[in-house]
Amino acid sequence: MKNHQTIQNLEKLLANSYLLALKTQNYHWNVVGENFKPLHELFGLQYDELAVAIDEVAERMRALGSKVEGTFENFSKIGEIKSGNKNFSKGEMIHDLISGHEAGVKALKAAIKVAQDEADEATADMFIGRIHAHEKAAWML
Repeated sequence: MKNHQTIQNLEKLLANSYLLALKTQNYHWNVVGENFKPLHELFGLQYDELAVAIDEVAERMRALGSKVEGTFENFSKIGEIKSGNKNFSKGEMIHDLISGHEAGVKALKAAIKVAQDEADEATADMFIGRIHAHEKAAWML
């Protein structure tokens, strides 16, 4: 299959995005204390953005001719984002989410070159867009 390594990077992006969205939603549900409302709303906006991105990544995989293994077991196996902790303080939640976004940026920077080497500028552009989204999310946190 053409673009083999790019598809592997899309699979990893999909897994990490799904796991980060789940963690963000977990924190959206469980944040407490001072600044509850703005953090609850911010976490909600961020997992909504991730949900849209997840669909776009899966659709890109399909456009490249790959089936999507959309199971939690697969995402857990290939993803790098660890589960959230419902008992974290709001500060720990924020730090944990920032770390997740930073991990996404690091993986995407390597993936851009692979996509370009495989002459897949459309996917490279998607990766660049996801870097922008992760950097903005981390900055907002």
